[in-house]
Amino acid sequence: QVQLVESGGGLVQPGGSLRLSCKASGSIFSINSINAMGWYRQAPGKERELVADITSGGRTNYADSVKGRFTISRDNTKNTVYLQMNSLKPEDTAVYYCNAARIGYVHWGQGTQVTVSS
Repeated sequence: QVQLVESGGGLVQPGGSLRLSCKASGSIFSINSINAMGWYRQAPGKERELVADITSGGRTNYADSVKGRFTISRDNTKNTVYLQMNSLKPEDTAVYYCNAARIGYVHWGQGTQVTVSS
């Protein structure tokens, strides 16, 4: 089993920045079997969507709406994935969820609220 704990959300003005963190914990076998970690978001009245993900080898993938503004990174020594969000826009407002995928399993964090407003 894998547990994911997010942190770093909050209220920020348009144009501002936030950094989200997600730490994975669990058995050594479970942690080492994680293939990819990522961030999803869900705004009120909308479906959950992929923001960015990163494989264990460091390959990244971004939603078109965040390319050039967000950066995902991963510290395997700390079992932690980060999402650096710059030039935030009101439409980035959502609950952001951390995700970890391994063969046969998908794990989710509890979510952290990001609100972009003046």
